[in-house]
Amino acid sequence: MQRLFVALAIPDDVAAALERIQSGVPGADWQSREQLHLTLRFIGEVDGRDAAMVGDALAAIEAPRFTLALHGVGQFGNKRPHALWAGVRPNEALLHLQRKVEAALQRVGLVGDRGRYTPHVTLARLRGGGVGPVMDWLTDHALFAAPPFAVDGFILYSSVLTSDGSIYRAERAYRLR
Repeated sequence: MQRLFVALAIPDDVAAALERIQSGVPGADWQSREQLHLTLRFIGEVDGRDAAMVGDALAAIEAPRFTLALHGVGQFGNKRPHALWAGVRPNEALLHLQRKVEAALQRVGLVGDRGRYTPHVTLARLRGGGVGPVMDWLTDHALFAAPPFAVDGFILYSSVLTSDGSIYRAERAYRLR
C-alpha cells in the first residue's frame, strides 16, 4: 500500500520566504523544506494496481502553465488551531488544474473529496499551545507575500509517516502545456 497525494512543488526562493516566517509559536511542528508543497488532492492509501491507475489518469490531464503567488497566512481549527498555513492569491488556473485532478481521480473510482478546496501551503502542525500565540503570529504575518512563480507541472507524491514527521517522495512528475 502507498499513501499518495498530488501537489505542486515550491521553488527554493519561495520556500526561503516561507522559512523566514516559520517561528514564534510554542508547540508548533514547523514543516521542513522538503515538506513544503501545495496540495491539489490528498488520495490516501492505495494498492499497487490503484496507484498505477492514478498515475495513468493524472498523465492524461491537459492544462495550461500558469503563474502562482503565495499571499497571506491563516490557520485551520478556529478556536482550537491545529495548523498554520500560507495562502494563495486568487488564481483561476490553479482551481482549473485542481478540478481536472479531482475529475481524473474520480474517473478511476476514487471517492470525491468532500471538502471545499482551500489552496495553501502548510507551514506548521500545532500541538496544544494556546490561541494567543497563534493569533499574534497571524497578525504579525498577515501581509506575507512571496515572489510569484511559474507552475509548469505537478507531482504525484508518496508519503511515509514517521515519529519525526512525514517523509515525501516524488513518484511521478507531470508537465503542463
